[in-house]
Amino acid sequence: METTSRVGAQTPAGEGEQPLASARRAVDGYLLASFPWYGLDEAFTGPRWLMQVGTSADGAVEHGSVGHGDEPSVRSDSTEDTERFAVVVTVAANPSRRSADGTGLLEATSVSSAAWLAGVGLLSFTWPGQMDHTLRDDWLDQQTETAWVLADDLGGPDWSSLSLPVDGVPTPFHYRESEFGWVLAGSTQQGVHLGAYGRGMSAYGLAFSAIRDIEAYA
Repeated sequence: METTSRVGAQTPAGEGEQPLASARRAVDGYLLASFPWYGLDEAFTGPRWLMQVGTSADGAVEHGSVGHGDEPSVRSDSTEDTERFAVVVTVAANPSRRSADGTGLLEATSVSSAAWLAGVGLLSFTWPGQMDHTLRDDWLDQQTETAWVLADDLGGPDWSSLSLPVDGVPTPFHYRESEFGWVLAGSTQQGVHLGAYGRGMSAYGLAFSAIRDIEAYA
């Protein structure tokens, strides 16, 4: 799945800028989506926060992520055993289609799209111990390619099956674990694909539901 731009990333407010204004811009990106956002259900009582949305080549919001628990930093020897977080990725279920200007073809989205975004998301908060900073870009490139290969083979041996509630309905997911955390992906009855990744929180106890008020995450 091709993502051409990102809006609504949660970043520190600039000099002289009010944090509330930054949060307002962040949530505005989510409000532009034509599909429902998903997060952990009400059984989760910890912190919730916005991350970012991604747009397709024609400028439409196509996917985005919301976080739960500790806002993760890049994993290091001092943080890998203490941070507890789960990020939920919502991906609009779109068929292959023409771009708005008619000049190109937009790729279809699928469960594999959600699995890849979740896998790459987990990598973004991962830094293998003892690795020189100058080698991390090469490592990330290699691992991102591996995440795509894995996402493109959801029926392969690296994935297992896991059933979790989505809007109260048991729903099948593809699930895998690694030394960096866990990743899962599946589809809902509401026209979206779901991905999720995390560390320190067991995936087996999670339940998802449509977010009634995305502004509550801001």
